[in-house]
Amino acid sequence: MRTLSHSELLQLKRWNTPTIYNGWEQITKQDRRTHFNLEETRDYMPQMGPMIGYAVTVMCEPGNPEHIERHPENIDLYREYIASIPGPKIVVVQDLDKPAVYGSYWGEVNANIHKALGCVGTITDGAVRDVDEMCNAGFKAIASRMCVGHAWSWPVRWDCEVEVFGRKVKPGQLIHADKHGFLIIPEEDQERILEASRFMDANECNTVIAAGRDAAGKSMEQIVAQLKEAGQTFGAAAKKQYGSKGEW
Repeated sequence: MRTLSHSELLQLKRWNTPTIYNGWEQITKQDRRTHFNLEETRDYMPQMGPMIGYAVTVMCEPGNPEHIERHPENIDLYREYIASIPGPKIVVVQDLDKPAVYGSYWGEVNANIHKALGCVGTITDGAVRDVDEMCNAGFKAIASRMCVGHAWSWPVRWDCEVEVFGRKVKPGQLIHADKHGFLIIPEEDQERILEASRFMDANECNTVIAAGRDAAGKSMEQIVAQLKEAGQTFGAAAKKQYGSKGEW
């Protein structure tokens, strides 16, 4: 399975995550209730738009000082792991203190370090701090909350399966994320995800959205009929293309 080209990733980044989901559900054999976060996320840099990248994973436990004392070598080994993976990368961090929050794995320093290592942002069920400075570094953060300190933030385990916001994430999985949440795109669906997202976005614009915008001066009876016809046209186009009528 080839990884998507930089050009393809940039094009996928032009749409929000719900639009990518609309394309994904047309082509996947997976359950449409899966592959996205089950708990609410918070995007602390919505002005940066969506991010897309391949998952690099790490667990931390800021409330436990023993990790730094027992394994001071972890930081170098962890950074070597991050550096060894081709980008773009999204750092997916499971905070083992959850639901407690004792400190943030992320701040201005760690954001700049990971940016240098080819990472575009993070998804963490823990906290972030230095939000303005992280944004200035061009490093996007989707997290559960903000906090003041970092406590004993240290990599505990990495390159392993983690669970964030109710969803398990494996290293290497392709993730699209924005203020709505995140979607893990299965390997078997990556080849067609760009075309499907494009098609479904255009299908909406050409039918149901256009009908919804073209209501001025029309009676309610005409509007209802117009919306019904547009919905049928939308469904027929999706079914012809993918064998399923699709939804919006």
